[in-house]
Amino acid sequence: MAHILVVDDDGDLCVLLKTALERDGHQVSACRDGRRVDEAACRWADCILLDVMMPGEDGFALCRRIRDLADCPILFLTAKTQEADVLTGLGVGGDDYLKKPFRIAELRARVAAHLRRQQRAPHSLLRRGGLDFDLRQRAVLWQGQPLRLTKSEYAICEHLAMHPGQTFSKEQLYEAAFGFDGTADAAAVTEHIKNIRAKLRAAQADPIETVWGVGYKWKSE
Repeated sequence: MAHILVVDDDGDLCVLLKTALERDGHQVSACRDGRRVDEAACRWADCILLDVMMPGEDGFALCRRIRDLADCPILFLTAKTQEADVLTGLGVGGDDYLKKPFRIAELRARVAAHLRRQQRAPHSLLRRGGLDFDLRQRAVLWQGQPLRLTKSEYAICEHLAMHPGQTFSKEQLYEAAFGFDGTADAAAVTEHIKNIRAKLRAAQADPIETVWGVGYKWKSE
């Protein structure tokens, strides 16, 4: 059972999501005002479903505020279908998104995929390109200091590092990271790779190579 926080100003949708996810055995709390989401709520949650277009504090602003407090996947629920809006959500720390209207079955599958990724417990360490991967804690360290990767950024980074020299398409990376083979989202992977690169370069590391027209790979050492 996971603890899921739904933040959406649409009361009917909150009821629908709560009902659907509780059928999967999860404990669901719904909040219709993002300004009421505090540190306690973030610490409690194993996954957060976050609407974008809300009065007062929109989903993007809320994600920026809670990203350092919420050690869990954040999935945006958005009626904004322009790619720039989607990429903004991923850029402020979101892990994934669903465009409204969406099928409840797809939402349940996305949530389940992210929760499975959360619950995996690898038991070894990996060093690649001067970076240390703590596979148990799902963290990347540089000179002993953890880099601030989101859950999804770490999942993609780990998969590439585990297979140096091997090229993966965006769809393969999405499926490998999240285990969901319904609607792999190339735009999400592109934005995650951009964020990963920025954070690794700050640590003087540039191990991810673009294979034009194909995908990405971790440079062979």
